[in-house]
Amino acid sequence: MGHRKTHAPKHGSLSYLPRGRAASLVGRIRFWPKIAADAPKLLGFIGYKAGVTHVFKIEDRKRSPEFGKEIMCQATVLETPPVLICAIRTYASTPYGMKSLSEAWMKDPPDDLERVFTLPENFNPDESLKKIEEKLPNVVKIRIVAATQPRQASLPKKKPDLTEIEIGGGTIQQQFEYAKGLLGRAVPPAEIFKDGQHVDVIGITTGKGWQGPVKRWHVTVLQAKGRKTKRGVATLGPWNPHHVGYTIPRAGQMGQHQRTEYNKRILKIGTDGKEVTPKGGFIRYGLVRGPYVLMEGSVPGTEKRAIQLRYPARPPRNVAEEPPQITHISLESPQGK
Repeated sequence: MGHRKTHAPKHGSLSYLPRGRAASLVGRIRFWPKIAADAPKLLGFIGYKAGVTHVFKIEDRKRSPEFGKEIMCQATVLETPPVLICAIRTYASTPYGMKSLSEAWMKDPPDDLERVFTLPENFNPDESLKKIEEKLPNVVKIRIVAATQPRQASLPKKKPDLTEIEIGGGTIQQQFEYAKGLLGRAVPPAEIFKDGQHVDVIGITTGKGWQGPVKRWHVTVLQAKGRKTKRGVATLGPWNPHHVGYTIPRAGQMGQHQRTEYNKRILKIGTDGKEVTPKGGFIRYGLVRGPYVLMEGSVPGTEKRAIQLRYPARPPRNVAEEPPQITHISLESPQGK
């Protein structure tokens, strides 16, 4: 038999070029959806990826061939200790986009926040809230600054991760009153999301370092008797124009990029991590002891990575009204012990 030609079209979207490392290991959310709700509510949450297991559930999508049957699916466990609401931040609209107007911090922030930045001697939340109230006619968005509490999770770190979470629904005045009630409180995920809800997942993918074009772009491996290279790209483009185009698959950084996955379903929100922790704990993570969120499918990133959940930017049309019926969660040891 002669040599069989291989066919490997280039993979990956060019919209993500240049593929550089993410600036931070906590995803940056650039868009918050508008929700039709009378009462204000937080639109996001942040937790930590513990690992992957599998569950058996009753298929509740009516158009599925397995509707009503028990199916097995992959599930990701996020450990989600309550986030601490440290500050309220308001934004005004300017000709140059959104601009931070004013903010109010909680009275006695935790000492661990000193690991992120230097804290002032004393905070005066009442005075700051009064200033915000005076400028409320100019305010178009209200967000809160939330800090994670890694000491309450099985993480080898003490430094909290900070993120901004927008408040949606209601009027600006209602949002401000709601934010005042949250300031200084610890909010669990069950206050924001519910079982069966679809959310967007924002995370930083697993870094793979510097990789060649075969692994990075899936180009064809050249024939063994070829000249010069086997795992390189066959041509760098035409003679004219006289430069290498940006679309040519080259070696470079792979992984550790920010990605958003739309419409991932929450299977379950629980308070006791023993319900989902396999025997011996998750590899490279350990035991999940406190609150958790069980997500259907996979989420970007490695274990211990901060994962942000957000109300869906483009929610699916047909959603089951009842939460999914889970019949079994696998607690078998991932190492087969």
